[in-house]
Amino acid sequence: MPSSQPTRLPVDVYESAAVAAAEGRTVPKQIPHWARTGQAVEAGNLSRRNIQRVLDGHAPYSSLEEREQAIVRSEWDERIDAALAELNFADEFAANGDSWVIGDGHGGAVTKSSAGQ
Repeated sequence: MPSSQPTRLPVDVYESAAVAAAEGRTVPKQIPHWARTGQAVEAGNLSRRNIQRVLDGHAPYSSLEEREQAIVRSEWDERIDAALAELNFADEFAANGDSWVIGDGHGGAVTKSSAGQ
């Protein structure tokens, strides 16, 4: 299990991470993300511009080198995790008056509804 070490950061780096965090990551997740991305860029001739074009949907994934693709996949994973964390189908179904089925943890099914939630 990775451990963490206390680190002092320049105020401007922390503030930039807080702004970026508003787009989906927490500050403690944003800073290691930047560190890993920077490390990958320094380790090879990676183009952050090309990576960003793919992330923005302006260039195909196949246009990237293997290490650039790894960075894009990591970013996609983080974006998917953030989107999944925000999903709440129970509230959506209840608001629509629909019923739904969930697992009971023992292999059985439990029907839920907005009336008997």
